[in-house]
Amino acid sequence: MKIGLVQTNPVIGDFLANCKKIAARAHEARDCGCGLVIFPEMAVTGYPPQDLLERTSFLDDHGHALSWLLRELPPIDVLFGCIERRGGQPGKPLYNSAVVARGGEIIFRARKQLLPTYDVFDETRYFEPGSRTELYRLGDFTFGVTVCEDIWHDQVGEYRIDPVQDLFITAKKQQTPIDALINVSASPFQRGKEATRHEIFHTICSRFQVPFFYVNQVGGQDSLLFDGRSIAMDGRGRVVGKGRGFAEDFIVVDTESWQGDIHSPIEEDEIAAVHDGLVMGVRDYVGKCGFKSVILGLSGGIDSALTAALAVEALGAGNVTGVALPSPYSSQDSLKDARALAMNLGCNFEVISITELFDAYRKSLHPLFAGLQEDLTEQNIQARIRGNLLMALSNKFGRLLLTTGNKSEMAVGYCTLYGDMSGGLAVISDVPKQLVYALSRYVNREKELIPVRSITKAPTAELRPGQLDQDDLPAYEILDQILELHLEGGLGLKDIIARGFEERVVRDILRRIRINEYKRKQAPMGLKVTSKAFGYGRRYPNVQNYQE
Repeated sequence: MKIGLVQTNPVIGDFLANCKKIAARAHEARDCGCGLVIFPEMAVTGYPPQDLLERTSFLDDHGHALSWLLRELPPIDVLFGCIERRGGQPGKPLYNSAVVARGGEIIFRARKQLLPTYDVFDETRYFEPGSRTELYRLGDFTFGVTVCEDIWHDQVGEYRIDPVQDLFITAKKQQTPIDALINVSASPFQRGKEATRHEIFHTICSRFQVPFFYVNQVGGQDSLLFDGRSIAMDGRGRVVGKGRGFAEDFIVVDTESWQGDIHSPIEEDEIAAVHDGLVMGVRDYVGKCGFKSVILGLSGGIDSALTAALAVEALGAGNVTGVALPSPYSSQDSLKDARALAMNLGCNFEVISITELFDAYRKSLHPLFAGLQEDLTEQNIQARIRGNLLMALSNKFGRLLLTTGNKSEMAVGYCTLYGDMSGGLAVISDVPKQLVYALSRYVNREKELIPVRSITKAPTAELRPGQLDQDDLPAYEILDQILELHLEGGLGLKDIIARGFEERVVRDILRRIRINEYKRKQAPMGLKVTSKAFGYGRRYPNVQNYQE
């Protein structure tokens, strides 16, 4: 039998479009000779719909779309994720289900049993866990079907049940060997996750001596990036089919030969994956929110250069406008680098000096500031002038404003509220500075798009004469290590110092992280590429005084 694996890029709540994709790909699978075609978790709604699941109208429209889809599917088995109402039973009102459609009706259901509540996940808010799943049979084949987290029992280590093990207990009781396992997922991307997935999949294949099919959602949804990279493994854990990363795709696997389509490398480059994920995230966020073009400030530095390069690849050069906003402290080299970047990328470029506006601000404030030294206040005024001008251009021309701050800056508050934090999407806010450098070199892998000087020069905000980032911060190679240990590794002061870092530096960084939580709460949404991003998955109070 041939089995099709389809990774779709849904839009949450666009039921008709999502269902049309499922139907069209299902017909394509039939035409390829498939007896079964598999789609991702919650393919009808898109994942995660969050509190839309609490709206009766949303659930009603989902039901109407599901009825339409069942009528439109071809005469093969189609397995896809959807939601199911529980009809007033005690507990949460919904199941997160994988169903099989055959002949216009649903003939099999597997309900998600492990409901994640860590990081960005909050499924127990909406769903009731399913009970032990029965086996799905198609001709001479018997499948065990799981939904996303159900295969992460050993990795997460906090669940009391093991749905995969339970499937094999059921099969033994029924004296019906399982021929293959299926997992439908909406599993977000993060650095290093692909290797973790492969380890889980290989362990399952080796432990139970069965082939394994994994079908994952693709696309950007708010801050989450779904990478696709659906996969098929044989009973020895060898990859026999793999979908593309960060793009919709359809692959076919033949269960007689256990060979299939391989559309992406088995082992993928991590920097390339982060790059492709960010490009997809920009494209989907802009497009799905109804925008066609973007605007951003170009300082001549590496952060804005990388953001512009990602935007151009995502949207096309004609849909990206870069604006240089030089102040009295901006160097000519920075303006030259901003202009060179725009020329290399082919995007639109404008220059608006903020010197006169800055002078006007200082003149207006002089009666109150008389006798006081210029300090951070005047630096922030410059950033806020730039933010206001960019927002004016965004409003006037209907272009989404991209912010350009990186994760290292966001962590320690090296950014200006209502200034360089103004915008609609923070493209690299989960990208540490050292990864910014690596991504910039990747952008330049074939030819120089980002000017070399933007990469090699010392980082500076150019808000006062001779300013450098390292005047106020430790070297980024040190800062990023401490941030990763604290934010992603969960280590505290003593444990980080024990790794060999200077106590004074660590204390200062942790203090900055703590006191700048209020800024990050007001920041635009950012694209998530690490295991712990600022935003939805990080829940810390603004008002607190816990000091490690």
